[in-house]
Amino acid sequence: MGGSVLLDSNIVIAIMDQEEEVAARLVGADDLAVSSVVLGELYFGALKSLNVEDNLRRLDEFSTNVAVVGCDAVMGWHYAQVKNGLRTKGRPIPDNDIWIAAQALQHGLTVASRDQHFREIDGLTVEVW
Repeated sequence: MGGSVLLDSNIVIAIMDQEEEVAARLVGADDLAVSSVVLGELYFGALKSLNVEDNLRRLDEFSTNVAVVGCDAVMGWHYAQVKNGLRTKGRPIPDNDIWIAAQALQHGLTVASRDQHFREIDGLTVEVW
């Protein structure tokens, strides 16, 4: 795996669940980052879980040990371009994933996800874990 990687929520969950396949991909990984959008998805999931306090603690710990990519005006422009490109293709994907893709494109990151629909986005580098 070369370059910096932006982790999607399903990969963060796999990391926290200590899945061996994902753990093997992390060995020797240099620059891992997570989107603020992904953290929002994960915190929401934690709030509606049966183990709220434990899941919030785990997320807090995770988020302090990885770079968090935030939102700005340039990312908004990338979002608009990605969403319009998907619209013209007739291939919509969830809005949160468009934000994640926009962050990856803005910062030259590879998205690590289990969601195949990221492959619909022109110019986005994706690794399916």
